[in-house]
Amino acid sequence: MVTSTSQLGVTTTGALARDAQKLKSIFETVDAASCPREYNFHMHTVCSDGQLTPTALIEQAIDLGLKEFAITDHHTVAGYYQARQELEDWRWRHPARVRRGPSGVVSGALPRLWTGVEITTKLANTDVHILGYAFDPVHDVIQPYLQGGSPQGADQQAAAVIAAIQGAGGLAVLAHPARYRRPAEELVPAAVAHGIDGIETYYAYENPSEWRPCPKKTPLVRQLAEQFQIFSTCGTDTHGKVLTRRI
Repeated sequence: MVTSTSQLGVTTTGALARDAQKLKSIFETVDAASCPREYNFHMHTVCSDGQLTPTALIEQAIDLGLKEFAITDHHTVAGYYQARQELEDWRWRHPARVRRGPSGVVSGALPRLWTGVEITTKLANTDVHILGYAFDPVHDVIQPYLQGGSPQGADQQAAAVIAAIQGAGGLAVLAHPARYRRPAEELVPAAVAHGIDGIETYYAYENPSEWRPCPKKTPLVRQLAEQFQIFSTCGTDTHGKVLTRRI
């Protein structure tokens, strides 16, 4: 694997591999009850097409008691960097609420923020979105997809997007697979053929006021994940001002 260097100047290959494996192990535990108050791996800020500032998003994530989450703005990690700084600032402002014991954080633990992005791509001649997680945001291979706009030409093909995410040490996930012009039964096998790591199984396609995985579409998507032996993720795909629903 090609090594890359973090902003602190530390070689990150081994750490990235461990992070991706840790996140994968979390994804493997995700079920219909995981989102939106335990895990949430799909949300947007004002840095792309969302309405929440990174600061407001962090405040809600802490209030909800989230354990793990990712900001997945379209083609940018600006929101991730701002939110990461906000988490650090929150720790300094509330030192009494984060206490560490011999084995790590034992009370008042803050949620863990993972790198994330949502990329528009072509899969089976159809526009789809691929989510990337736990990648090195400064790795050269991922840079074409973090410039604020949809990739073009060969860079837009699903195979290239998946390879770039994985080449930067991350995990690639097909977002809301039952929401496109072509059915999930066609798109998921096509994504698997290109090496996709997982699919967003638990998704509220009907945008109910109380978030819940769509009862009509979730069983099919879950079946596809099991059939192709890939992991499932969950997320609210928040674009509005409340993390517990989409809009």
